[in-house]
Amino acid sequence: MTVSDTTHEHAPTGPSADGVLLTDGAASKVKALLDQEGRDDLRLRIAVQPGGCSGLRYQLFFDERSLDGDTILDFNGVEVAVDRMSKPYLGGATIDFVDTIEKQGFTIDNPNASGSCACGDSFH
Repeated sequence: MTVSDTTHEHAPTGPSADGVLLTDGAASKVKALLDQEGRDDLRLRIAVQPGGCSGLRYQLFFDERSLDGDTILDFNGVEVAVDRMSKPYLGGATIDFVDTIEKQGFTIDNPNASGSCACGDSFH
């Protein structure tokens, strides 16, 4: 057995202090988008990067890479990658997909964010 910096975890039943939770609705949407792409080698990467009007911003995108230190979570066949630098900012966060008249898209409920901007795209 080999050990690498990349850790794999099964989907938690709720957000944990060291991981994120992808709701069933969000996992279904990610799966549908991946099916549209026709690729089974991609995973959803959730990252935090400097920027936005509040100092930090979320990035969600499909990625085929595995980076050293990634945490890979599996939500009913949908893999979610969180890099080692973003992990402290995302511990306990819940990612959902909302489809209403007012809004359509992914939302992040993050207990680590002490505030956000009016547009909701960045936090501190």
